[in-house]
Amino acid sequence: MQVLFAALQAATLALILALLYRPLGDYLSRTYTSDRDWRVERGFYRLIGVDPRAEQSWPAYLRGVLAFSLVGLLLVYALQRAQAVLPYSLGLPAVPEGLAFNTAASFVANTNWQSYSPELTVGYTVQLAGLAVQNFVSAAVGIAVAIALVRGFARHGSTTIGNFWVDLVRGCLRVLLPLAIVGAVVLLTGGVVQNFAGFTEVQTLSGGSQQLPGGPVASQEVIKLLGTNGGGFFNANSAHPFENPTAWTNLFETVLMLAIPFALPRAFGRMVGSNKQGYAILAVMATLFVLSLVALSALEAAGRGTAPELAGGAMEGKETRFGIFGSTLFGTTSTLTSTGAVNSMHDSYTALGGMLPMLNMMLGEVAPGGVGSGLYGMLVLAVIAVFIAGLLVGRTPEYLGKKIGPREIKLASLYILVTPTLVLAGTALSFALPGVREDVESTSIWNPGIHGMSEVLYAFTSASNNNGSAFAGLTANTPWFNIALGVAMLLGRFVPIVLVLALAGSLAAQRKVPATAGTLPTHRPQFVGLLLGVTVIVTALTYFPVLTLGPLAEGLN
Repeated sequence: MQVLFAALQAATLALILALLYRPLGDYLSRTYTSDRDWRVERGFYRLIGVDPRAEQSWPAYLRGVLAFSLVGLLLVYALQRAQAVLPYSLGLPAVPEGLAFNTAASFVANTNWQSYSPELTVGYTVQLAGLAVQNFVSAAVGIAVAIALVRGFARHGSTTIGNFWVDLVRGCLRVLLPLAIVGAVVLLTGGVVQNFAGFTEVQTLSGGSQQLPGGPVASQEVIKLLGTNGGGFFNANSAHPFENPTAWTNLFETVLMLAIPFALPRAFGRMVGSNKQGYAILAVMATLFVLSLVALSALEAAGRGTAPELAGGAMEGKETRFGIFGSTLFGTTSTLTSTGAVNSMHDSYTALGGMLPMLNMMLGEVAPGGVGSGLYGMLVLAVIAVFIAGLLVGRTPEYLGKKIGPREIKLASLYILVTPTLVLAGTALSFALPGVREDVESTSIWNPGIHGMSEVLYAFTSASNNNGSAFAGLTANTPWFNIALGVAMLLGRFVPIVLVLALAGSLAAQRKVPATAGTLPTHRPQFVGLLLGVTVIVTALTYFPVLTLGPLAEGLN
């Protein structure tokens, strides 16, 4: 019965995504190629003093991204520090400096790592005016950067890659906001709460009393998932019944996480003039997703030991209303899309099962990845793949009519080195610096030994890849982790964006190279296989040595 129910969920998810792929992808393409502005958009442009018809070079586009994100960082930090005097603060005090920096960096970087219990730390004003706003705009920034890179492939002899402010406004008003409104209504019908009730005291069955938190949950829950953000309104995140009440809302929330990332390859194909190119990218993303889901589900269903065998699988840390597959489907989706939301505790997975969410993030979260970041990450890997293919056959590599020369390959190589450097350096420093190591081992790691090492590795993997999920056995609200993880989130978000926009500018400036008999077809199964291999070898194997010290060693024990 469990196998049949799992197969039904998987088939339903695949069908919904297949039905959404073409219309949503086409809509995204039209959104970012249209030369017509909505009236409300023109109002925004006048307000911020932007000419929507004036296109930007890649340095100007980058300055817009960085300036906008810096302002967002400062505003979210200020809201947290001023919380005690804000309305609807629920009587909560100001958020401490280190935690406020970590949280501001987290939400601006589309990571939504939470080193705190949201319902006990931030009130409604901070949730709505700070965190929920960043859920929209940080997601729109990611899509904008991806579209800029696609323009780099689509344009020829151009010095511009679009207008950041136009892309940002359209992403919020034409894509994220309408979908969020519809999704919030669906979640409300499923039982997700939406109120300003504060804390309500209720009588328990045992005769005691308990305070239940309320809040505007549905409106934040939908954009948390749709924008692949992940920050929960409650500490239990999507395992909380007020955020995710039933099995069908669990499936719907999974659809929300995957809808835009899986539709973006269609938009890419439309914008470069070849739908087959979009299908090739989609095939790689989907194959990696299916392989990861099957592996994680098999490991958790076959959990070793008396208790897991009696329960029909490793049920520790999982909600009975979702079961094994509902948990592994959600976990695979959230760690492959940079969402970071959880409906089960990854720290309670089996040793090798816990490695899979970590490995999903180590792939660079490109299957299908976050909104925007997944597409531009996969396109960078495609550049690496055609370069390798060119070396094998002794020809100058080309992709979509653009030559991949020294400048392009340097930018792509630096891109794939950023996050491994942050992950490995952060993990190493946590155990190498004497004062930090003693603090980490004594106050942060609840499970010493191999598993404790895995918890720290997971934290830096999640932060540097802008995911936000965590191994729950790690206490990260310490001076070291607040600063180190905050810096990792900012560098892991914006250094790759710098390199992607530079790559977009370099590609857009090139003239189109006509295809010849020696041109590598990048829409055929051979290239799909090559790109799959490059994704696994170039990214995942980078982490193999450190995995042998953590989850692999624990699994072998």
